[in-house]
Amino acid sequence: MNLTIIGTGYVGLVTGTCFAEVGHRVICVDNDATKVEKLRAGGIPIYEPGLEELVKKNVAEGRLSFTTSIAEGVEKSDVVFIAVPTPPQPDGSVDLSFIEKVAREIAGAITSYKIVVDKSTVPVRTGDKVAETIKRYCKAKVEFDVVSNPEFLREGFAVADLMKPDRVVIGVHSQRPVAAMRDVYTPFNAPIIVTDINSAELIKHASNSFLALKISYINAVANICEATGANVQEVAAGMGMDERIGRRFLNAGIGFGGSCFPKDLSAFIKISEQVGCDFGILKEVQKVNDAQMNRFVKKITDTLWVLKDKTIGVLGLAFKQNTDDVRMSPAIELCQRLQREGAKLRVHDPKGMDKAKAILTNVEYVENMNDVAAGCDALVIATEWDEFKKLDLERTRKELTHPILFDGRNLFDPAEMERLGFIYKSVGR
Repeated sequence: MNLTIIGTGYVGLVTGTCFAEVGHRVICVDNDATKVEKLRAGGIPIYEPGLEELVKKNVAEGRLSFTTSIAEGVEKSDVVFIAVPTPPQPDGSVDLSFIEKVAREIAGAITSYKIVVDKSTVPVRTGDKVAETIKRYCKAKVEFDVVSNPEFLREGFAVADLMKPDRVVIGVHSQRPVAAMRDVYTPFNAPIIVTDINSAELIKHASNSFLALKISYINAVANICEATGANVQEVAAGMGMDERIGRRFLNAGIGFGGSCFPKDLSAFIKISEQVGCDFGILKEVQKVNDAQMNRFVKKITDTLWVLKDKTIGVLGLAFKQNTDDVRMSPAIELCQRLQREGAKLRVHDPKGMDKAKAILTNVEYVENMNDVAAGCDALVIATEWDEFKKLDLERTRKELTHPILFDGRNLFDPAEMERLGFIYKSVGR
């Protein structure tokens, strides 16, 4: 099929590239001309495992192309996906101005029947507004359908998630676009769920909010474990063997972050308020997440006492492993909290340092993780990169001024760290 993806961020670029990989002809549209030229040359503006190779391959084979023209994309495609940003506003609601602008531009370019698909994460009832906008601004007065098709991609695993999805959700007002949408996704061999548009839009916010709830739940349990001498990892393992619960997202740490969970959680709370429902449990999820960072910082200050003029090494800047995304990263927040206490920082991240430099200043960026500890009063692990599990612990212990390690991601075994001579502080153990 001929498909257009408007927006080449994490969702749009991965979606368009994977659609091309299974045989569709895909045009990706972005209003950033510099980004488009880079993509045409086979480069990508983000780090996502496996993505760069797929972009180069599908550009070379002629199935994937890039343009700055929405009109070109609409004209040449049967299905047009909207994958533009939906950033949070100060009150927690969603800024839909990018969606509205794109809907107007699509309306001005339509000359024949098209399927317009909301791929961006949007509040319930957005599909109705998109349809209303296109109808209002479409001079050709042609027929179209608006579909909700939420994404469920995890940064760092996005290519695998799209190539082998758990499910595909398609929200529609009528059955007319269903066959075409099934054709889009047939190559992925995934269960396809067809719902009304409002339900499809709610599925995304409800899913992410529930996952955030699981993380806050296990972090609250971790606090009880610390108070009673239990081990949160053993508790989580025992819980996770119950198939009704599952082990995923039961990893205690310094709290969730990134561009999805905090935003979607706030948006779902706001959506609930707007329809007259107080979703109080989600407000508690936010409180627990905020408190988790406070507890970890207190753990550092209780151990080191005064942070002013102390040098602290930090491993991890991205909000999670396998990505260079530092937006709303707990690791960045932790660094900024330590800086406000007067600490000097030496930091490292396998992929996130370039992007971190724009928001985290007055720190020393270190290229090799094993060099970070040199001259530091303590070392902190803030992101769960697998690489950090291979840290040279003997060298680290010798190069630290004091052998103190704060593990915000529970990467190491407490007994082994004690045997090696570390003062080791983790979460919930």
